[in-house]
Amino acid sequence: MTARKVRHLHTAIRDDIGDLITHRPLPGPSIDYLDPYLFLNHHGPQVYERDNKGLPFGPHPHRGFETVTFILDGSLAHADSDDHKSIINTGGVQWMTAGRGLVHSEVSPEAFRRDGGRMEILQLWINLPAELKMTEPRYTGLQADDLVQVELDEGRGHLTLIAGEFDQQDSTFRGPIETPTTSFMSIITIKEGSLIQLPVPEDHEIFCYVVRGNIMISEQAIRPCHLIEFDTKGDYVEIRGSGDATLIFGHSPRLKEPMVSHGPFVMNTREEIDQAVSDYQNGRFGGLAAN
Repeated sequence: MTARKVRHLHTAIRDDIGDLITHRPLPGPSIDYLDPYLFLNHHGPQVYERDNKGLPFGPHPHRGFETVTFILDGSLAHADSDDHKSIINTGGVQWMTAGRGLVHSEVSPEAFRRDGGRMEILQLWINLPAELKMTEPRYTGLQADDLVQVELDEGRGHLTLIAGEFDQQDSTFRGPIETPTTSFMSIITIKEGSLIQLPVPEDHEIFCYVVRGNIMISEQAIRPCHLIEFDTKGDYVEIRGSGDATLIFGHSPRLKEPMVSHGPFVMNTREEIDQAVSDYQNGRFGGLAAN
């Protein structure tokens, strides 16, 4: 077995949206995308006062990729033009496959806008391969208790399994979210002094973003709000906790396909983008009233 080495660290840039504290490592000054990972917004952590306006992400379209939303603190209300609705609270996850297209909104629930509270939410975009660009949309929203919990390093680490499989000793754990690809996704927390090893297929790209705390990989110290780009050779990642830390860790097959993006649409050709814009403007994504 060979450990993946760090190729590059990408610092998240500060890019607030109104009063919403936002850091974005992807895309950024040193990276456009990390095939198939397209985009990550890290909102918060921050505390909202009573009678706030909440998150500003009202109805908007998507086509051609998936969104994964991690509610580390606070709550999030989802609604879309396929009639999915949910309110997901601290520790939960939303996974939406936009596929051929839909309109959705992600806003703070009425109770949060009224009472305020702590909020930290991340959203990741994952590209879909050409043969799945026009797949039927789907949505899954899960609370913290619905996710699979795996102990690491004799309790010094912890993996919250969202999608994919994770083998440990004689057990295979399976995440509750079924995806159209073989994506693996998890939230990992580790304590100072911990050492964990995470298997990764060689044909998969790794997504690893440090949300909180400090870690060590390949004898390199890594601080919060950094996206880690790995070499392509190797079949596992070894992470040491140099402090208590939280990170998003996943991996997916590299698509190695042409990509054309235009705002909330990600396709393979300019003609497909033009069609997406036309379909949205002509109401073919369905409708969604403002929350």
